Amino acid sequence: MSPIKKVVLAYSGGLDTSVILKWLQTTYRCEVVTFTADLGQGEELGPAREKALMLGIKPENIFMDDLRETFVKDFVFPMFRANALYEGMYLLGTSIARPLIAQRQIEIAEQVGADAVAHGATGKGNDQVRFELSYYALKPDIKIIAPWREWDLTSRTKLIEFAEAHQIPIAKDKRGEAPFSVDANLLHSSSEGKILEEPWDAPDEMVWQRTISPMDAPDAPTEIVIAFKAGDAVAINGEALSPAALLTKLNALGKENGIGRLDLVENRFVGMKSRGCYETPGGTILHVAHRAIESITLDREAAHLKDSLMPRYAELIYNGFWFSPERRMLQALIDTSQASVEGEVRLKLYKGNVIVTGRRSPNSLYSMKHVTFEDDQGAYDQFDAQGFIKLNALRLRLGAMAGRRGGTL
Repeated sequence: MSPIKKVVLAYSGGLDTSVILKWLQTTYRCEVVTFTADLGQGEELGPAREKALMLGIKPENIFMDDLRETFVKDFVFPMFRANALYEGMYLLGTSIARPLIAQRQIEIAEQVGADAVAHGATGKGNDQVRFELSYYALKPDIKIIAPWREWDLTSRTKLIEFAEAHQIPIAKDKRGEAPFSVDANLLHSSSEGKILEEPWDAPDEMVWQRTISPMDAPDAPTEIVIAFKAGDAVAINGEALSPAALLTKLNALGKENGIGRLDLVENRFVGMKSRGCYETPGGTILHVAHRAIESITLDREAAHLKDSLMPRYAELIYNGFWFSPERRMLQALIDTSQASVEGEVRLKLYKGNVIVTGRRSPNSLYSMKHVTFEDDQGAYDQFDAQGFIKLNALRLRLGAMAGRRGGTL
């Protein structure tokens, strides 16, 4: 690889990325630009700026962007229109954040004339794939530095020794073995590693940071109404909210009622199984509500087609293919289906549960006249069902007759 002149680093200010910053300076002898994204992780970004300055980064090379609205509007909401669940359970909170971070890194690289980007993902995880597929999709000729695949700092002890040798401040809780690693944004918090690696051991209560225990949640349910327009949530209890503000409010409601915990063993894209503990309080509420409003506004076959495509769509996001042509194609189909997804859903939040109690829409396909058990006044001729059943039974009858003649079913 030709010499690197300037690199844009995805920088959190934590131990790993601070060591990476110094390692880039000493190994590649290049100028480092740091980028820190506020995705609603709930941490102050000031310390990251101060540490970058202390490590010799020029003020004009420190980028800190509040991307919360962009994150929810352009990444989370499109994904939720699809009702995306990876392996039937995971709401993809970490996965959906990576393409936005990568996108902004590439924008900054072009702005400052950098010839490389770097990230702090390990060589065992999914994030290295998500970051790098996104980089290449957005800037095919970009150079990528992945320190965890290059250096010899293969343990927490070596990282700390490197930090101490280069006068990098270390938070007290980072000395020694951390109990588990955490990734957070406005959609979720995930914890994995260390004390969570044994899948038989129940997670300690300290793992859960965004929700109270369902057992400790209030004994009375919380009732809310979520309004939708074109498939996106736009208001709670009649109050119009921006995408990020709406998700923030749902997070608070979910936290209070113990909603959104998931202890999952999943299949990583790189081939191994891993155990993670996820908290997605607001997203869990939103997922249930969105499916409820779709239940009365989507045509049956359109809904079933959409559901059949969802696992593929979720897998694309999990594996890092947000910017792929196939994800864009699926998104176009999904977004087209959402034109009529408008109305309100009433929910009760109670001890970890999201219970739908009502749904209504100006575009509802639900017909009281047709489904009533009372006199439908000729809206539906029940005799028509006889021919419908016989036609659908024809192949079954032919197969059964062939079986009686010694054929195979």
